[in-house]
Amino acid sequence: MDDQENSERILVGVDGSPSSIEALRRGARIAKAFDAPLEAVTTWEFPTALDGFYYPAPEWSPESDAHQILSTAVEQAFPDGPPDKFTTTTLQGAPARVLITESEHAGMLVLGSRGHGGFAGLLLGSVSGACAEHAHCPVLIMHSKDAKPE
Repeated sequence: MDDQENSERILVGVDGSPSSIEALRRGARIAKAFDAPLEAVTTWEFPTALDGFYYPAPEWSPESDAHQILSTAVEQAFPDGPPDKFTTTTLQGAPARVLITESEHAGMLVLGSRGHGGFAGLLLGSVSGACAEHAHCPVLIMHSKDAKPE
């Protein structure tokens, strides 16, 4: 991908939540309208130890989990297959930090309103809030179609 195409890409943060699937669908429509590349990004981290103790199962891989989450989300968003100019990426790091850094080379960042963490009544999650405040490109925050006001 050349620098111009990279700066025009539509970047979508995906965590597998219903609102991130909606973000992926909307990102695809925007990318098509602008004839821009679409990139879905999922992040992963090694969990931190609580009270100094953490013993993960030796066969467990957070990176593999991230790849599976992203693959499943793509299948749910695009049951007939992904659009042209579509790529997927998994990156190590905290979601907000990674997406803000990646936004330096994007035309737009599209996110779900809240992911799997947090409190059900929140309208905006910590990642989407941080990205809306600090991203280097326009940010669109999507709610899932199933979202109900509390």
